[in-house]
Amino acid sequence: MPWETFAHEADVGVRGSGATLAEAFAGAAMAMTAAICDPQKVGAGVTVNIECAAPDLDLLLLDWLNALVYEMATRRMLFSRFDVRIEDNRLAATATGEAVDVGRHAPAAEVKGATFCELAVRQSPDGTWTAQCIVDV
Repeated sequence: MPWETFAHEADVGVRGSGATLAEAFAGAAMAMTAAICDPQKVGAGVTVNIECAAPDLDLLLLDWLNALVYEMATRRMLFSRFDVRIEDNRLAATATGEAVDVGRHAPAAEVKGATFCELAVRQSPDGTWTAQCIVDV
């Protein structure tokens, strides 16, 4: 699942893409982890289940990323693997990661939340999906 971050004034853009909508959402989540630290340094010892629903795909992406922010903050964790399933604007996912280790993870920023800025979930003519927004850091 390809992902990337992109510059946006004082905040960070996150973008995921893939052959499926679920891959694009997983990629956006991975990009959000990359805004914090190197995702390759995050282990996969703890699994958290996340469910959300929204009236449209844009809002579903926003809810998904903000649910991850909530789980990261309350559990003091980082996530590096995302198994996402989407059907009828309902998302069920498993995020896998570990407790934050400041020395090993060297977090560069704290994501406070996903925003409506540049929020977009789109399917290209070639069938690939892109999911993006700006996260407040």
